[in-house]
Amino acid sequence: MHFDIGDELRRVRVSRKLSLRSVATSVGVSASLLSQVETGKTQPSVSTLYALVNHLGISLDGLMKGQAQSEAAGDSSEYQDGHHGIVQRRNENPLIEMENGVVWERLADGGREDADPLMVTYEPGSSSSVDGKMMRHDALEYGVIIEGTLTLKIESEVHELYPGDSFSFDANRLHMYENNSAKPARGIWFVIGNKDTATRDLSNLGPAKNSGPTLPAKSAVDVLNVMGDAKARKLRKK
Repeated sequence: MHFDIGDELRRVRVSRKLSLRSVATSVGVSASLLSQVETGKTQPSVSTLYALVNHLGISLDGLMKGQAQSEAAGDSSEYQDGHHGIVQRRNENPLIEMENGVVWERLADGGREDADPLMVTYEPGSSSSVDGKMMRHDALEYGVIIEGTLTLKIESEVHELYPGDSFSFDANRLHMYENNSAKPARGIWFVIGNKDTATRDLSNLGPAKNSGPTLPAKSAVDVLNVMGDAKARKLRKK
């Protein structure tokens, strides 16, 4: 089941009373690119999508459920059985096609919001960031490769992942996925986000900026502690 990511992003943006230009500026993309994403003329990269959903104050899970609920408004029993039940058939998986050959299929969640369960496919030559910039977002990522080979870069670390290999890391750390092989790579991901996060600051989300040297990302708690220390130092100077 193809998921119209652009239409849903636009619906959420309009409901938040945010202009297209202001959202594009905050996320770090051009207004024309965001317009093309919203109208379905182009697809966002993984890093751009994460930046958008975090800026709009909604999880990926919430975004996809928003459209599913709209489509099933006239038949709530179908929505409950097909998307919140124990079994979800392959043809019912909401599917997002990203830029550069990355595909996400949303798996059964039983109506819970603890994690985003995904079947992820990286076509040959594809990457989570088309411009080579690493990304980070407020979540924990767990996964296992079931087919092909995938390269996972986390800050200065490079890991080659093969079928049966699994991974787990704090997605606040700068990271990127690449398929440098000649065959598709496929795996199962569980992205566990911080649903109660008190901050939506894009400086800690989405693509990394090129404004200067990047320090290793810490957890959200560490970031808040550093901010508190900086504020205390500023008060002592007064």
